[in-house]
Amino acid sequence: MTGTAHSTRGQATVEFVMVLPLVAMVCLAVVQVAVVARRDVLVAHAAREAARAAAVESDSTAAVTAAREAAVRSGGLDASRLKVIVSRDVDDVHVTVRYEDPTDVAMVGRLVRSVTLQERVTMRREDR
Repeated sequence: MTGTAHSTRGQATVEFVMVLPLVAMVCLAVVQVAVVARRDVLVAHAAREAARAAAVESDSTAAVTAAREAAVRSGGLDASRLKVIVSRDVDDVHVTVRYEDPTDVAMVGRLVRSVTLQERVTMRREDR
């Protein structure tokens, strides 16, 4: 009887050791998804701030500069990975913010390449 209980305990330990890496990878993948989702919200916020800044500028060049600065100031994003595109028509300003999001959570980041997050916002021009 003692031998049977001992082997069952050992079997549970072996199964746990075999499943532990899979459970760890799943947990890290969930963390990576949460990090990307957070940065997606930050990209949306940066796009709104950039559109607001571009909407009040009368000069196209100043609008592009103001939009870029506003997106960078919105916080939480690496400025070197941020791209801001501004286009204007008679009534509206259109701002697209793209962010190359690195997947940098341990182990999972090496399996998944960086993700490009993008948000486009249109606002009415206020400079006229």
